[in-house]
Amino acid sequence: MYWIHLIKRNIVYSNRQYSKQVSNKWKSVVGLEVHAQISSNSKLFSGSSNEFASPVNNNVSLFDCSIPGTLPVLNKKCVEAGIKTAIALNCKVSPVSMFDRKHYFYADIPAGYQITQQRAPLALEGNLEFQVFTPGIHKKPYTVNAKIKQIQLEQDSGKSLHEDDRSLVDLNRAGAPLMELVFDPDLSDGEEAAALIKELVIILQRIGTCSCKMEEGALRVDANISIHKPGEPLGVRTEVKNIGSIRGVAGAIKYEIKRQIKVLESGGRIVNETRAWEATSKTTLPMRDKEQQQDYRYMPEPNLPPLHVAIGPIKNGCVNVDEIEKQIPELPSGTRTRLIDDFGLQLQQSIILVNNPILLNMFEEAVKGSTNYQLLANLLINELLTIVNKNNMDLENILVDGKTFSEIASLINDNQINKNTAKLIINEVITGDLKSPAEIIEKNNWIQISDVAQIEKICTNILNENKDIVEQYKKGKTKVFNSLMGKVANNSKQMINMALVPEIMKKLLSKM
Repeated sequence: MYWIHLIKRNIVYSNRQYSKQVSNKWKSVVGLEVHAQISSNSKLFSGSSNEFASPVNNNVSLFDCSIPGTLPVLNKKCVEAGIKTAIALNCKVSPVSMFDRKHYFYADIPAGYQITQQRAPLALEGNLEFQVFTPGIHKKPYTVNAKIKQIQLEQDSGKSLHEDDRSLVDLNRAGAPLMELVFDPDLSDGEEAAALIKELVIILQRIGTCSCKMEEGALRVDANISIHKPGEPLGVRTEVKNIGSIRGVAGAIKYEIKRQIKVLESGGRIVNETRAWEATSKTTLPMRDKEQQQDYRYMPEPNLPPLHVAIGPIKNGCVNVDEIEKQIPELPSGTRTRLIDDFGLQLQQSIILVNNPILLNMFEEAVKGSTNYQLLANLLINELLTIVNKNNMDLENILVDGKTFSEIASLINDNQINKNTAKLIINEVITGDLKSPAEIIEKNNWIQISDVAQIEKICTNILNENKDIVEQYKKGKTKVFNSLMGKVANNSKQMINMALVPEIMKKLLSKM
C-alpha cells in the first residue's frame, strides 16, 4: 500500500520544521497503518465476548477455533462503528463492500486465513488534518493533512505465548473486531506521527468506536519509514510493527530514521524488512525480511455476501449512513476552534487542552464560574500540569474539579491572592487537602497584602538587605531591578500584591 501510493502520486514537501534527527542531507517519509479494536460486546463474526483480560481461552466460540461447518455472522454494531469512524475521518463510505480471505499460517489463526476487506473496503479516500505541537520540540504549532487510503473491517488473530520448551495459544482475541486504517505516507518524522495518533485517539474515543487503550492492545500502530536525499528517488522502506504507545510511535520512528541514515552514510544498504520496537532499550530490532513478497492468495470470502449500506437516495442496506452521521459529536478540530473563538485562547493552549480530555473537562467546568478564560487556561496548563509532572502524578487520580480553579481565578481577580499563592493552593488541593481554596488560605494565613504602608515596609527591608544590588541600580544597571522584584515576590513570610510593588520600589529607590 505504501509503495503503490508513492508510484501514483508525487510527494510535495512543504517547508515544515523537520525534526532535529534528520540532517539537511536527508529527507524522511513516514506512512502509518493503524489497527483499532472496535468497542463491541461481541466479536466481528461470532457471539463470543470481546471482553479484555478474560481467563485464557474463555471467549472462544466454535467459529473462533475454526470447527468445520461453522459460518461467520457479521456483527451489525461493528459495521456501524466502522462507518461512524469513516465519516469522522472524511472518508467516502462504499455503498457496497466485500470481504476477502487473506491466507497465512500461524498457530493462533487456526483457520489458516484472516477475513478482511482488501479489494473493496468499507471506506476510501479520507483525510485527517491535525496540529503538530510538542512543547520543548516545536516553537509553534503547524498543520499537517494526512490522507487516508482506506478503512477496512477485519478480524484479529489469537495470541501465542512462547515458553522455553513449548508454545501456548490463547484464542480469546481470535475474531476480535478491528478497523484497519491505512494512511498515505504524508508524514516526515516521528513527532508528526505521534500527533496524528493522538488526534486519532481523541476522535475514536469521542465517537465511541474504540477505547484506544494501547496498553490493552486496543490500538496498534505499524510505521513504514524510508529516507532519501533531496531530488533523488525514494529509499527502501522498513516497517516497524505493533508500536504500543503514542510516545513509542515518536521514539520508534526517530530511532529508525537515525539508524537508516547511519547505515547509508557508512556505505551499507537498507533492507526491506519488518522490525519490532523494543520500548525498554528504545531500539528497533529485525523480525523478518520482506525481500520476497508474501503471497496471501486473496480470494472472495464465500460465506459472506456483499455488504450493502444505505447512503442518500440508496435506501436499501443493513445500516443507514445518513442516520449514523447525525450521531457524530464535536470533533477535536471543532473544539480547538471553539476554544479560540469563544474564549480567546491561543492555538498552543487549545492544542494542549484538547490533547488532554481531563484537562479540557476541568476548563469547560471552570469557565462556568469565571470569565477570565486566559487565567484559567494558564492555571491549568502552566501550574497544574507542572505540579502533576513534578510529582509524577496522574491527572486521572487527582480529586479536583474545574470549580476549584474558577474559585482560585476569582481570588486572584479580587486581589485576595497572587499567582505564587495560587500555586501553593493548587499544590495543597491535589496532594490531599480537599478543603476549598478559601479554607486553605485561612488555614495558612495566605491572604494577600495590598496595604501600601505594609508593602513599603517590606520593600524597605529588602533594599536594606541588598545594598550591593541597590548600588548597581544607582550606577545605571537598571536590569537588577528585576532581581529586587524577585526577592520581594519570594518573601517567604508574607503574600504581597505584586502589582503594587514596582511603583513603590521605584519611589523608595529614588530617595536612596
